[in-house]
Amino acid sequence: MDKKVVAVTIGDINSISAEIILRGHDTIKEFCLPLYFTNYKMLSKAAKALNLPIPKDIEIEYISGDFKIKPGKISKKSGLYSFRSFKKAVQFTKAGITDAIVTLPINKLAWQKAGIPYKGHTDALRDFFKKEAIMMLGSDGLYVALYTEHIPLKDVPTKIKKGKLEKFLLNLSKSLKTQKIGVLGLNPHAGDGGVLGDEERVIEKAIKSANKKMGKELFFGPIVPDIAFTPYMLKNFDTFVAMYHDQGLAPLKALKFDEAINVSLNLPIIRTSVDHGTAFDIAYKPVPKSLKSYINAVKYAIDAS
Repeated sequence: MDKKVVAVTIGDINSISAEIILRGHDTIKEFCLPLYFTNYKMLSKAAKALNLPIPKDIEIEYISGDFKIKPGKISKKSGLYSFRSFKKAVQFTKAGITDAIVTLPINKLAWQKAGIPYKGHTDALRDFFKKEAIMMLGSDGLYVALYTEHIPLKDVPTKIKKGKLEKFLLNLSKSLKTQKIGVLGLNPHAGDGGVLGDEERVIEKAIKSANKKMGKELFFGPIVPDIAFTPYMLKNFDTFVAMYHDQGLAPLKALKFDEAINVSLNLPIIRTSVDHGTAFDIAYKPVPKSLKSYINAVKYAIDAS
């Protein structure tokens, strides 16, 4: 069976992304054909700084850019370079040249300094495809989809509207094969019947309406947030919907920090990413770095494409 072609973006080259590419190549080439969106000159600079060889069988799709690598620094040039890499990888995958995209970490402030009008990959994908991309993170046995993502905590309650949440749940249902999805409440004790907040009434209505439209019981809740990730609940659910970023990702990262991935759902292309950030504090330093998230992201992309 022919191997899938996976577009791998360079991410922020001032981060640990170049090291991930160089150290991970021999592993991922066993189950896919990776195409790296960078250029040989910049990758050579990174390899020299890391004292690592560039694999002889590496395949590169040229991305314009020639600047000094500044390990661990936020840079306009590295931000622009990472965005060019990502945008071209999306174009290749949309055209069917590559089967899926795996993105390496970018720095949001570096994108901002470069004048890029997106908060990150998912935000850009929404605009590229005019679709409500869903951010889901996790690994085998536990995934968390985020209803709201990178917004202030004080704004979350205002986003919990029946129609909007129902649409989110229906879009999510089309992207997953799982049979049971737990939907977390917003408030402590899931509101305690309205004593600690009444957003759960809206969440419950959205769940019931979504299930009715699908003709099956897929979504359950609202579940008390502080028991959702306990061993008992994890026997019953492998996928949850969190109302806000840290509600879902704090427990997820406590359980699966070095192996979780980021998946963009509800799009016409497959895009996965490592779940960790740029790790500027250890970039280009002789500190051990796990490749588990990267390898898992590549495997998920292959299986989904």
